[in-house]
Formats: sequence, C-alpha cells, structure tokens
Amino acid sequence: MRNILFRADSSSTIGTGHIMRDLVLAEQFNNDNIIFATQDMPGNINHKIEEQNYTIEILHSNDIEDLDTLIKKLKIDMIVIDHYSIDYNYEKKLKTQNLKLKIFSLDDTYEKHYCDTLLNHNVYGNKSQYKKLVPTQCELRCGADYTLLRNEFQVEKRLGRQNKNIKNELNVFIAMGGADHSNINAKILEVIKKFSNIHAHVVTTVANKHLEELQHYIEKMKNVTLHINTSKIAKLMNKSDFAIITPSVTINEIFYLKVPFIAIKTADNQRFMYEYLLEKDLFVLEHFNTNVLTKHIKSFT
Repeated sequence: MRNILFRADSSSTIGTGHIMRDLVLAEQFNNDNIIFATQDMPGNINHKIEEQNYTIEILHSNDIEDLDTLIKKLKIDMIVIDHYSIDYNYEKKLKTQNLKLKIFSLDDTYEKHYCDTLLNHNVYGNKSQYKKLVPTQCELRCGADYTLLRNEFQVEKRLGRQNKNIKNELNVFIAMGGADHSNINAKILEVIKKFSNIHAHVVTTVANKHLEELQHYIEKMKNVTLHINTSKIAKLMNKSDFAIITPSVTINEIFYLKVPFIAIKTADNQRFMYEYLLEKDLFVLEHFNTNVLTKHIKSFT
C-alpha cells in the first residue's frame, strides 16, 4: 500500500473545483492510503474531504519547506499536485529533496511541470502541447478519455436526457462556480427575468462570499430555485433544457451529458476552454454582456 498525498486548496477566492475533482481522482487509488494536505482558508470545503473519510493535514502556508516536512513525516510515495501556485521550480526542488517521490501534476493551462505523470482531463487537453513542457519520461494523460466525473454523472448518463417541459416552462441550470468569485449570478438572473417561461436552478456553495446577497435577491423571485451545497448537480443538469455556466471543468460534465449551454468566461484560467468552444462555434462569451446573453437565451425559447 502506497502513501499518496493530495496537495490542493479551496476557498471563496480559489473556488472549489480543485478539491472536488481530486476527490474523484482519489477513487482511482482505492488500494492506497490517501491523505489531503490543504490550507484552512476562508470558504474552504475541507468538510467534503472529511465526508469521504480521508485524513486531512492542515498546512499553514504554501512554502515548500512545510510540504517537504510533511512528505518526510508521512513517508509519502506519491504526491498529487493540483495547485496553480505550485510550478516547475517548486516541483523540481521537491523531487530533488525526495528522490524516490513520484509527482503527479494536474494542469489546465499548458504550464511547464517537473513530474512523472501529468493529467489534463479537459476536453481540449492535447498531448502535443506538452512536448517541451514536461520531462521526456513523463506519462501524459490528456483529453476526454481521462475526464474526471463523479459517479452521479455516470448514473444520469445511463438514464439519458431527463428534460421534460411542464406547462411549456423551460428549466435552465446556472452554475458560475462554487464560489462565484465574479459575483455574476444576479446579473444572469436579471436577464432571465425577461423570460416568463424560464425557471432557473442556480447552483452554488457556502464558499460563495456573495451567498447572503444572492439569497436576498432571489427571495421574491418565483421562477428561481437556489441549490446550496447540493449533491444532485448531475440530476439538475440532466433535467435542464439548457445551461448557463463558465468555460471551466463544468464543460466536461456538460459535454458528457450532452446538455445545450451558454458559457461565460469569468477567469483567466478558463482561456483554453473558452478558445476551444469558440473554435467549435458554440455559445461562449468572453465577458458578461446583457444583450448577447439575451440573444443566446432567445435561441432556446
């Protein structure tokens, strides 16, 4: 049995996506001892790790010294790194200080890595892009064949599309990330208000620092249901007529369930997914725009 350490953070600023996909990846190592090393940041979802009965080690910084000490203490055989602030130089130093340590890096943005295995599980993931970015012996896992999907999505896939219009009402699934750091949900709902035949299902988490503001905004809206920390994202997505989401890892899930969508870019690390969707001539906005969003929504009504 190997000791495998997952290094990732979550917060109201970082979001929740790294931890959520790492929990899926961890299931592939069910014969090993899994430990998560994470910081206790505001709006974190460390409780999700605890719910899966994994051990958590709290780091007080992202300094390499703290992580190196933990690796030696726990006799770690492999570290899974899913962190935008851990780069090639950090990984190389870590490897130098722990020669037998295997490094498994997740990457979304074609960055340089010093690792034994690299995973880009996005639909746009392309091995050829990493030719000069990783060591020659690095194993590359790129593209839709490696997409990390929770079991709930596989269940819904078997059920098939479940969208059924009731009283000619359309259901729209809205997910701007667990933390919605751009605070864009309310802006989207302002556009939705123009359509009397649409019911919006907004998905968010307690990591959203704008949650109280959003709840207050939605209170008087009859055609909006707010889902906080829901475990039924796949079901909500599968029952929707279309979705409004970010060009993030959520697109991988949307493609898997074949749900029509409109994507709105809200962060720089979504650039490659945005460009991929643009190339495929799909509905994607580089920035929120009321008029463009209204026009795209009309195409579904």
